[in-house]
Amino acid sequence: MSRQAIFEASVRFFLEPIAALLEDDSVTEIMVNGPDTIYVERRGRLIYTGLSFASEDALLSAIHNIAQWVGREITEEHPVLDARLPNGSRVHAIIPPSARTGPYLTIRKFSREALTLDDLVRLGSLSPIAKEFLELCVVLRKNILIAGGTGTGKTVLLGALSRAIPEEERIVVIEDTSELRLIQSHCLYLEARHADVRGRGALNVRQLFINSLRMRPDRIIVGEVRSGEALDLVQSMLSGHAGSLSTIHAETARDALIRLETLALMSDVEIPVYVARAQVAAAIHLVVQIARFSEDGSRKITRITEARGLNENNQYQLTDLFVSRLRGRTPDGRLIADLEPTGELPSFANDLSERGMEHLVRLTGQLWSKQLQ
Repeated sequence: MSRQAIFEASVRFFLEPIAALLEDDSVTEIMVNGPDTIYVERRGRLIYTGLSFASEDALLSAIHNIAQWVGREITEEHPVLDARLPNGSRVHAIIPPSARTGPYLTIRKFSREALTLDDLVRLGSLSPIAKEFLELCVVLRKNILIAGGTGTGKTVLLGALSRAIPEEERIVVIEDTSELRLIQSHCLYLEARHADVRGRGALNVRQLFINSLRMRPDRIIVGEVRSGEALDLVQSMLSGHAGSLSTIHAETARDALIRLETLALMSDVEIPVYVARAQVAAAIHLVVQIARFSEDGSRKITRITEARGLNENNQYQLTDLFVSRLRGRTPDGRLIADLEPTGELPSFANDLSERGMEHLVRLTGQLWSKQLQ
């Protein structure tokens, strides 16, 4: 029996109380708030399951078992674990004393079928015209930042958007924990590595990003910007690596740019604030805002915003190109929203005609140069 097969069998044994949830494709996240309190996210809603582990020791044993197989340690001195199950699902665990009421275990399920932009249109997360606009922006190599809160579907949208990248390009994907699966054949996947029990061997996203620039990428996709790698990402966008895609935690387009600026300042390269702001303003073309609605658990793109540099007061200039407006509910209570153009043209409205790509336009002629309208 292979080591992988032993790992799978061991995980099944220790996680037996939640085995049915791990097999249930309608469950996207499993949240164990102690041995007796287990919730799931199903179709965007949090649901109490009534399931439980036999004891706190049983839950701790499951966490330690996962840590053992991925070569990491979780103890009172190091009470946090980030890992991945054999099927690719992402695991996060915190144990006492940092977890006050018992061990906490969160499992984000690994989707067997990656969603496409067509799927997002079918689910009501995106409109057909916005879908075409975003696909064309990817082809035009615009730098796109996907912003939203935790659990809003940023990574799902990132994966769907990546399908618009031409097949002939060489793509490097960098993630803290690997989740993305691209359909293109020429993809390289880099994953951060945590330090071993002696504190050795760590390799963070920023180090991976710096190395990726030596790998002759046509595109760089960063799963999430969360630290000093923001500066390297922004500078690479400005120095010939256009068409980058990434996600960031932020509730508005302006907040997304400010957060990216702040993260850039967290690098070990000291730069003035105004320089960081100017670089972010010049690098990012579009911010795509996505949100989860607690009323029905749906996830929807709420805005597509163009960043247009800085104004005379050194503030970000932002123009909404698409805005979502709620217009009712379906008979089963699902929210209905229209993500429609605002009437503003992107500053790059002539790019398609200048590059001879007019034939790609089907629904979005009103957003490009006059001859396409």
